[in-house]
Amino acid sequence: MKLLAVFFWVVLLFSASISCKDSLSELTDFTSDGCSLFLDGTFENPELWKECCHKHDLAYWRGGTEKEREQADLEFKNCVEKKTGNPQLAELMYEAVRIGGAPHFPTWYRWGYGWPVGRGYKELSQEELVMVEAKLSKYRATFHK
Repeated sequence: MKLLAVFFWVVLLFSASISCKDSLSELTDFTSDGCSLFLDGTFENPELWKECCHKHDLAYWRGGTEKEREQADLEFKNCVEKKTGNPQLAELMYEAVRIGGAPHFPTWYRWGYGWPVGRGYKELSQEELVMVEAKLSKYRATFHK
């Protein structure tokens, strides 16, 4: 009976190690759609705050902890306010991402959207950080061609 239990734990640990390695390979390439479900700017300047959304997408794509999300959202709010001079608009956009960007929603704009749904708030491991940097290098090389 003990031998069977040991065998069970060995198989379980081996399976877990394989699934962990597989989950590392599940980070998708970075993509950005600008401000997702919101305008990228005004009629006069159609991309006025799009840069803010792109930076915000970078943070949301890679994901991480709840504190990192709060920081990304505050930086987004500050960026929009700086670009527009409109604190009400910045607050509206901030509240929208706070409500709609939770990691548990199966949307393309959720926190950690580069990872499979269900990751939630989780600090990135060293291996994941390396993967994030490799994906961003690939993106930047493609983007600047």
